[in-house]
Amino acid sequence: MRIRHFAYISLMALALSGCNEALETAQVDLSKVKNKVEQPLPSHILAQMSAKGMDRNSPIMIRIFKEEGAMEIWKAKTDNRFDKIADYKICAWSGRLGPKVKTGDRQAPEGFYDLTRANLNPNSKYYLAINTGFPNRYDAANGRTGSDLMIHGACSSSGCYSMTDQQVLEIYAFARDAFKGGQSTVQLQAFPFRMTAENMVKHRLDSNYDFWKMLKVGYDNFEVTKRPPEVNVCEKKYVFNQQATDGGAFNAAGKCPVMSTPPALTAALASYGKTYDADYAKAMSKFDGMAWYDPTEAERKAVVAKLRKGRELAYAPTGTSLEAGRMVKVAELEDLMAKRTAQGLAAKTAPGATPVAPAQPPATAVAAATPAVVPVPMQNPLAFTAPEPQETADATAKKPFWKFWARN
Repeated sequence: MRIRHFAYISLMALALSGCNEALETAQVDLSKVKNKVEQPLPSHILAQMSAKGMDRNSPIMIRIFKEEGAMEIWKAKTDNRFDKIADYKICAWSGRLGPKVKTGDRQAPEGFYDLTRANLNPNSKYYLAINTGFPNRYDAANGRTGSDLMIHGACSSSGCYSMTDQQVLEIYAFARDAFKGGQSTVQLQAFPFRMTAENMVKHRLDSNYDFWKMLKVGYDNFEVTKRPPEVNVCEKKYVFNQQATDGGAFNAAGKCPVMSTPPALTAALASYGKTYDADYAKAMSKFDGMAWYDPTEAERKAVVAKLRKGRELAYAPTGTSLEAGRMVKVAELEDLMAKRTAQGLAAKTAPGATPVAPAQPPATAVAAATPAVVPVPMQNPLAFTAPEPQETADATAKKPFWKFWARN
């Protein structure tokens, strides 16, 4: 009995210790932070790094999944593979699933972005901020416009990914330490959802589906290799882990050069794709005649309205699409989208509203879910956002992905 009692007490102590660690992660007393820019990562995260074979200053990668409101930090281990070291619940993001298209659409970016040390903003009015780098080469080539799109604190968003101040304190520290270790660019991967076969089937009727299929290629490359893919843009589309074999260069709006994929990577992606195809067929059978209703920002906010009680007005969590959305019959989805489109047109033509020319009706109501591309390129005016790096001797000396893959 004494042994059993001692074991019970030990287990309770361990459980409480775990709770304390979780609270420490989520609740940092900001009033005791003397220098937010140099605030070290919590000791329990450093211990996890050591256990996973990660150096404190090794490279990182950031992944975002809008639908579930999740942000992940992945970090390189000694074998050069990346492993997840932290994840956070995004406090607020505006708009709906789908990429940012034009200034003022309140959409948060989706795609692949390179963050440099210059993207860190220690003087943000939202505690701390990291510029996402929107628009990138893909966005600019496709005429997408917008600026000042950040990962920041304060839990309030208009096209940004907003965290709590405690969360952004840690995220900023991860990036800072990686840059101190010599990482030149941190890759930010922003997805609408985890690109599983089931999720792709759920969203197959969305007007952004072709764009998401392109992002999925990069998603698959990371899932297979556990290393951030090398990203290029040509013919106004993303290409991943490709080597130009004809001596050509990647031009965002120009023709793609002749490209090749390492044989080992090709085989690994083929095996991954075979499993995916089988899962997709099962999901199609499971969701026959059904599709996902992507909720509005207002619907997401309604789900978490109680969280605002007792807080400042600026605190505006938005909730997740998984909480506010649902699977519906395809006919019901088109009806919902038609009503949403009609409401939007009514708002634009209301007294006092700026008159707009009538738009051509989409092929289906589902296709009206996302605004059309406006081909007016515009540079990001942020003073602290570095221009895209030019080809230099150092850049060309960078160890290519395909050579690493061939060796490993």
